[in-house]
Amino acid sequence: MRATSDPSPTASTALGPVLVTGASGFIGDRMRIRLDRAAAAVRGLDFQTDLKRGIVAADISERDGLEAAFAGYEVVVHTAAATRRGITRDIAWRTNVLGTRNAIEAAVAAGATRFVHLSTARVYGELDDDADVEETRPVRPSGDFFTDSKIAAEQVVLQAQAAGEIDCVILRPGDVYGPGARQWTVRPVEAIRSNRFVLPAKGDGVFSPLYVDNLLDATELACTAPSAPGTVLNVSDGAGVACREFFGHYARMLGKGSIPVVPTLAALGLAAVPEAAARIGGTDAEATRATMRHLARPATYSIERAGKVLGYEPAVGLERGMNETEVWLREHGLLR
Repeated sequence: MRATSDPSPTASTALGPVLVTGASGFIGDRMRIRLDRAAAAVRGLDFQTDLKRGIVAADISERDGLEAAFAGYEVVVHTAAATRRGITRDIAWRTNVLGTRNAIEAAVAAGATRFVHLSTARVYGELDDDADVEETRPVRPSGDFFTDSKIAAEQVVLQAQAAGEIDCVILRPGDVYGPGARQWTVRPVEAIRSNRFVLPAKGDGVFSPLYVDNLLDATELACTAPSAPGTVLNVSDGAGVACREFFGHYARMLGKGSIPVVPTLAALGLAAVPEAAARIGGTDAEATRATMRHLARPATYSIERAGKVLGYEPAVGLERGMNETEVWLREHGLLR
């Protein structure tokens, strides 16, 4: 946890027992390991029990049995979510919205005192100006099942905070990358390797990188920072970069030249066909028009509030993050 010399408002107290939902997932697994070094005790929650890793089985979309799993834990870090691959509207709602409400109710019944909810900065929807986005900007549905369910889940968390049920903190991570990250590391690398990757806005769109360890830092701080309850906080590495620069790192690792770029309208047209096919099949496409608009946006997200409330400062910059990511990709044979 990053120390701060200012005892107010970001001075943190000792971290008691923590329960991490989605503990077998990309972020949840790393969060469990990180907190295991900082908290009095840590338990993970996911679909399957793994006693060696301290994970017990429970389904957050079902209320029965959750209270027993949450019992004895003071802080809940809620990372569990249904993500994009194969997701349907119903799965997104049951897991990401109803599941969040179930987790809050179980936390309250167990006597937990803080609920840290991981959302996404994509709840802001399309950006139409180049000003850094602050948390006061209204959220905007996009039609993407995952993103829209995250908007609804935030409402559930804010309702619990407003009703005084439990102290809640909402984190809106930017574009998370790094070892193990599927959306912004593994899948782009696979697509670039097989020449299936193009960038909208001729590659000039702004990407908002968030190295996974920086997200862990911010989440750990959110567990104890006295002024954090009731806040919604953007989290990123603190600077946007052109998409051609960010994804160009992966092309370099693969020994490729520059990544193909197209105008945004062309990118939207390319995404429309697989998106339509996925919708006919009742699922959500990977590279949707919403994703193309996301990669064409002209701005990034301000993390000024996270700095003031949490004392958060990104410790890992893009160059170091990409170096560590490359090591992991090579170790796992993904740069062949």
